[in-house]
Parts: sequence; structure tokens; C-alpha cells
Amino acid sequence: MATWVLSECGLRPLPPVFPRPTRPILCQKPSKFRFFSTNKGVADLKLQPRGFSSCNYRERRWELGVSAPVRVATSEGEEESVNGVNGVGEEVPEFDPSAPPPFNLADIRAAIPKHCWVKDPWKSMSYVVRDVIVVFGLAAAAAYLNNWIVWPLYWAAQGTMFWALFVLGHDCGHGSFSNDPKLNSVAGHLLHSSILVPYHGWRISHRTHHQNHGHVENDESWHPLPEKIFNSMDNVTRTLRFKVPFPLLAYPIYLWNRSPGKTGSHFDPNSDLFVPSERKDVITSTICWTAMAALLVGLGFVMGPIQLLKLYGIPYVLFVMWLDLVTYLHHHGHEDKLPWYRGEEWSYLRGGLTTIDRDYGWINNIHHDIGTHVIHHLFPQIPHYHLIEATEAAKPVLGQYYREPKKSSPLPFYLIGELLRSMKKDHFVSDTGDVVYYQTDPTISNTSTSQ
Repeated sequence: MATWVLSECGLRPLPPVFPRPTRPILCQKPSKFRFFSTNKGVADLKLQPRGFSSCNYRERRWELGVSAPVRVATSEGEEESVNGVNGVGEEVPEFDPSAPPPFNLADIRAAIPKHCWVKDPWKSMSYVVRDVIVVFGLAAAAAYLNNWIVWPLYWAAQGTMFWALFVLGHDCGHGSFSNDPKLNSVAGHLLHSSILVPYHGWRISHRTHHQNHGHVENDESWHPLPEKIFNSMDNVTRTLRFKVPFPLLAYPIYLWNRSPGKTGSHFDPNSDLFVPSERKDVITSTICWTAMAALLVGLGFVMGPIQLLKLYGIPYVLFVMWLDLVTYLHHHGHEDKLPWYRGEEWSYLRGGLTTIDRDYGWINNIHHDIGTHVIHHLFPQIPHYHLIEATEAAKPVLGQYYREPKKSSPLPFYLIGELLRSMKKDHFVSDTGDVVYYQTDPTISNTSTSQ
């Protein structure tokens, strides 16, 4: 009997001396046995072990702290593997990120708490007030102290704060700042014009990016180059696009000329970026941008160009680097290749699922949790202060289609390595195939088609 008990508890028994009982022997005060199973729970069975005197023994706990058995004896004495037949494990198919997901947008939406969709204009404005106070406070402190120990610290901090202002204007562009279009427009123009971004011009092109992300031809920014365009680029252009730090300074050029293979300007109302009904919006944003540029020129005459460079110019450059770094890393640089689509293979959901969340340590709160990028791409109307909660709620639905970000130290220096590794290998995609992946060498074809 003891041999049988040990066997059922997962311990390999000695050769049995007595036959296995065919049915339990009942008593008035039975002991409790817990049977371990790898597939389903078994209720406690009330059994009287053979050889025990009737009801005069103490109740014992037979649960043993052992792992699940590799093999379990069946009633016929045959051994059955918990991992497959005859001990051979069943192969788990490798996850294919390009395969159509087994869920839809409605499933993800249903998993997100309702309050995550609520836009609070007062809360949004409180972040604006906070950031503006910090920006002017940093500038005043740096100008007052005015020494070369303080200036580098100021540039790093102020460049990050300029980037934070951009993210708030970015929320205005998505309409996640508030439900009032006029408030969104006014706040967006003030925030973006202050850092030389044409609000409506950028808002419209960014909307195009969200609506077409993951599509090789139709995506707007940081999309992969087709192989034909890559091969036609001269060495200077390739260096500027793929050799750090040059790609981190690309944003102002993008505003004027867009990406390689595309034409138009964010300042030109006649650009093919815009439709005729958007002409007035683009003109308004260009006027605001011009007014800010004129104000900076005037400040240069008042305080001198060197002081303006230290207070505004260098932080602006660092802001541009932040913008390009974050935008790039949310769409590239994962150790597992991410798919891009053409034709009917593309869908809004499949494109959005190829974005990547990133952890920025202490910077997460400063730049308003823009690192929670997957849910933002799928549902850009969710305010930034609800993105973390919405992401946690959606993870069970997303499953393997969500890539958990690497945990950052207080300052996210590890992302520099992520950028450098990606820049070395993510250059272009094949000109053929409906589902394609980034390549480095033109002689290597890495094209696949989803089933």
C-alpha cells in the first residue's frame, strides 16, 4: 500500500509487493490523500489504507512537497508521459509575429477599463503648467549661475523638457488632450510653435503615420526603404541615414523634405501631404512657426547669439535627438525581426502590433509615458496618463504579440546600444513579397508570406 501511495504522489516506488487495491476501504474517520495530476485537479479521496486499524489512528497529512511526476501510473499499470507520448515532448510551433492575430480591436478595447478613455482637460493643462514652469525655471537658474559646470546639466535637462512639451502637443494633435478641438488647437500651437514644430502640418502627417503604420509604401515616417530606393542612394545619403549621430538630427530635414522617396513639405499647404480642406490649418501653423522663429532672432539681438545658443539652441538640438531616438526605437531595433506589410496583408491592427514599448527609467514620467507605445498606436485617443493602466489591461489579450520592454536603469543609456545595433542591420526591405523584414545585405532575401 505504501508503494502505491508514493507512486501516486510522484515518487518512484520500489517494485510492489502487494497488488494495487481495486477500490477504497472506507472507515469512519478517513485520512485525506491528495493526488497530483499534471493535466487536471483531482478531488480529495477519502480512503482507508489497508492494514490500518479501524478508526483508531491519528489523521495525517499526506501532501508531499514534490514536483509534478514525469510519469503517472495508469490503472492498467501502463506509464503515460505528461509531456507527450512515451516521453517524447510535443513540439510547440514557433511564434510568427506576422500571422493574423486571434483577436481583433474590439477584443482589446473591451479589456481596457472605461475610465481610461476619459479625457480630463484640467489634468492635461496641469501637465502643461508643470512643464512650462520647469522650462522657465531651468533657463532662469542656468542664466543666473552661468558657469561651465552648470551649462551641460542644463542642456541635458532642458532638451528633455523640450521633448516633454512636444509630447503634450502630440496629445493635442491626437485629440487625447481634451474633447474640445479649439482647446487642443490653441494648446498644441503654443506648445509646438515654442519648439519650432508646425502644429497642424505635423499633426496631419502624424495622423497618416498612425493610419498606415506597418505598411511599406503608405507609412509616413521611419518606414523601411524599398530595396530599389536603397540601392539608388549615394554614399553620403546612406551615411546620413544609417550612421549615428546623423539620423538623430533628421527631424528638421523631415519637416522640410519628408523621408527618402517621398516629396512635400510640412510648411507648404499645397503639399501632397494635405487635402484642400486642410489648407487654412497648414497656413496657420506656418505663420505661428514663423512668428516663433522671428522671436528667436529678436532675442538673439537682445541677449546675444551665444547666450541664445546656450539657452535655446543646444537644448533644441537635444530635443530633436530625443524625438528621433524615441520615434525610431518604437518602430525598430527589436531582437526579433518585426514584419512590414503590403497589399491585403496589411491591416490597421497588424500594423499597430509591430510597434514596441520601451522603458526609459526616470524619464518615463518626465516625457509623459510615451514609451507605452503599442496601446497608443492602436488607440491614440487614450490620454497619456491612462496608457500604463490600459496596457496592463490589454496584455492578456495581446499575448505574444506584445513584447515586454527591457527594464531600464534610472537613466536609459542601454537604448543607445539598441539604436546602434539596429542601425547596422535595419536598412531596407525586399521589393517583393506581401510580408517583408528589414535586411542589410542586398544579396540576402528575407521575404516571407503569412499563411
